[in-house]
Amino acid sequence: MDTEYDLLVIGGGAAGLAAAQYGARANRRTLLVEAMAAGGQALLIDALENYPGVKGPVSGYDISETMRVQAESFGALFLTAGATALAKEDGAFRVTTDEGELRARAVILATGAQHRHIDVPGEEELAGRGVSYCATCDGPFFKNRRMLVVGGGDAACDEASFLSKLSDKIVLAHRRDRFRAQASLAERVLKDPRIEVRFGTVVKEIRGGKKVESVLLAGAQGEYEESFDAVFVFVGSIPQSELAEGARKDEAGYVLADDRMATSVPGLFAAGDVRASPFRQLITAASDGAIAAHSASQYIDEIEGAAYV
Repeated sequence: MDTEYDLLVIGGGAAGLAAAQYGARANRRTLLVEAMAAGGQALLIDALENYPGVKGPVSGYDISETMRVQAESFGALFLTAGATALAKEDGAFRVTTDEGELRARAVILATGAQHRHIDVPGEEELAGRGVSYCATCDGPFFKNRRMLVVGGGDAACDEASFLSKLSDKIVLAHRRDRFRAQASLAERVLKDPRIEVRFGTVVKEIRGGKKVESVLLAGAQGEYEESFDAVFVFVGSIPQSELAEGARKDEAGYVLADDRMATSVPGLFAAGDVRASPFRQLITAASDGAIAAHSASQYIDEIEGAAYV
């Protein structure tokens, strides 16, 4: 395996795939490092219908695979490995992975974010036994059963809509008095007769033996226990920004980057869900990746003394 590259992209979601495509297209020797399958959280999307120019609905897997093939067609290389450390030394970056060390003149961090947990009794114990963070993955196991969705953002509304195709016994609980999701997604949920929306409701405990059996909820009427067969949690994400130790971050741990996707560390760029941003969608992640690759290529020109003036 070669170890020297112009550009290393860490993370294989939409941001990373777009970055790999644009980096390779700029004739930079580009390697994308991803521990899992390319696609990131897009793989959880059952029906993508709002990506401009794509006649939907299409699955997140299909569009991710198309992006991967496009990147490869321009010459991007892929390595299945986990990145465990990132350091800058002697003007270049050293990335430690499960498969050995790599070096590059510029790095794009596109590691995304992981689903946040609600941290209530029973959640961890029953994970994989009725508690899930992926409706498209686990929803079909609970066809025609009672399912609880927790959250009020885009993901919660989108996943509740997907689950309503499998059962007419869907309850969506949100702790606030209105959704924070996009208006079109919120309206779809509110108009769906198969989804019962309960605002001002929080989960206190998930109960069951070998599987989810009931949930202790709290609302305006106080605490009450209700039978459910599954609980799907969509309450935000935690940025996977540990590799960016020297870069500035916000209070939530998201990497701060300017409009060129440049971080406070010269040569290190951030794109997608790991970056502090007011709006996180597949299209914004892809845009971030393209900008980051363009900026990284310009940075390489600068350190080579070949920048266009």
